Amino acid sequence: MAEARKIKLSVLDQSPVREGGTAEQALQETLELAQLADRLGYTRYWVSEHHNSLGLAGPAPEVLIPHLAAHTKHLRVGSGGVMLPHYSALKVAENFRLLETLYPNRIDLGIGRAPGTDRKTAALLNPYNQFNEQDFIGQLMDLDRYLQDGLQGAEAAGVKVTPRSATTPERWLLSSSGQSGVFAAHFGMGFSFAHFINPNGGAEVMRAYQSRFSPSALMKEPAGNFGIFVICADSEEKAQQLQLSMDMLMLHIRQGKAGGVPSYETAKAFYDDLAEDELAQVQYNRQRTVVGTPAQVKVRLDALAEEYNVDEIVVVTITYDFQDRLRSYELLAEAYGLEPRN
Repeated sequence: MAEARKIKLSVLDQSPVREGGTAEQALQETLELAQLADRLGYTRYWVSEHHNSLGLAGPAPEVLIPHLAAHTKHLRVGSGGVMLPHYSALKVAENFRLLETLYPNRIDLGIGRAPGTDRKTAALLNPYNQFNEQDFIGQLMDLDRYLQDGLQGAEAAGVKVTPRSATTPERWLLSSSGQSGVFAAHFGMGFSFAHFINPNGGAEVMRAYQSRFSPSALMKEPAGNFGIFVICADSEEKAQQLQLSMDMLMLHIRQGKAGGVPSYETAKAFYDDLAEDELAQVQYNRQRTVVGTPAQVKVRLDALAEEYNVDEIVVVTITYDFQDRLRSYELLAEAYGLEPRN
């Protein structure tokens, strides 16, 4: 009989703002959740980059990461991710080399290609961004050299990437499609598939990454995980109530409507009036989410980990009430037998 897969749990935090709440509250909750994850035994804590969104309070992971790292002890803290096309690869390298110098062996540089916003806002962030695949490959090549002190070309003459440090941040490529898995394999990077964005085809993309992986100076073996929305509660009834808020939130994001995480009461009234096409979208979105009691959630997550052939799951949990969010992560840690830390 095959030995059970030992699963590590990590967190992706989008710093959600609740209906009637504030960005200040959302960011304080991000800190409190990071400290809980640190105590519970989670492996890493990634914060996202979103722009022009009133419902998500995190546009700058490079600013939030040192705040979280300073108030935790054991977690790897990183970006989930930095949207590289908005920025200079040299500046991103400098930011994360500085973070790694401050917090050695604790920093993850997660990189994304998507804009993390609408095209109009993306154009304001970087007017020269043409969303060109070849440009992104060039940035990855530059970033690879900058992090390994391998500057090349006349334009790099005399340039020193600082600060110099004894260690280097882990590099991860984040994606909801197949092409970035090819890039991650080629450059010898970790690869994280966003199942919470695209519930289809991720396992095949992950296995292709693993089979094509070329070892790099910074990563000798493939490292893969997948991110997924999870709502874990003490009872099935409670979990289903919490899911209604997520249903409404994801549908509104799809429709381009601004707003925070709705309460159960707001979501229930909204759900009762759904049009047929909206109901179909809700059912599709539920493929991106695992919901239930600890036992129910664990069975589904274990099956997905087996499909993806990975031993790490990155959990995204969004609820209206912050205590429900904390409880979900606590129950999940207990279900997986994570070892608490002092």
